[in-house]
Amino acid sequence: MSRYAMVIDTRRCVGCMDCVVACKTENDVPEGYCRDWIAETVHGEFPTLQMEIRSERCNHCAEPPCVDCCPTGASHVHERGGVVLVTRDKCIGCKACLAACPYDARFIHPEGYADKCTFCIHRVEQGLAPACVSVCPTHCMHFGDLDDPQSEVSRLLASRANHTLLPEAGTRPHVFYLT
Repeated sequence: MSRYAMVIDTRRCVGCMDCVVACKTENDVPEGYCRDWIAETVHGEFPTLQMEIRSERCNHCAEPPCVDCCPTGASHVHERGGVVLVTRDKCIGCKACLAACPYDARFIHPEGYADKCTFCIHRVEQGLAPACVSVCPTHCMHFGDLDDPQSEVSRLLASRANHTLLPEAGTRPHVFYLT
């Protein structure tokens, strides 16, 4: 079994938005919408401040509330890699998954279904990296299998301090940020 994850090095991310453009292009995301975005947070107290720049998206949680609340089963966990997906034809656009997601990572596509990051599973199944990872000029984004201790993501998580977003939500996200 594999559990796909993304690791983002916040020391290397410069907020260039190449990942956002690559995602929009690869996945034909309509104008005005996005599956990933750049966030900036500032921690500390002046004069000791730290800014973190990071690429955010669906966290492909191990305990996804968006899947549990879906009345049609459109939101589901893919058997390969634990990626959280939406089956467009089953989605009725009720927005229950949007309300359930603590990361605000979904939107209603103009065609009426919930849309979100898929970790580019169509590329991954062909042996390619997600589009965002493949174009990152600073190489701050890494993708791989958490169940493989030799994978780059496993090695990075074992060797560097890291965090997830909103751990208190209990979703066990699979997007990690190196600090």
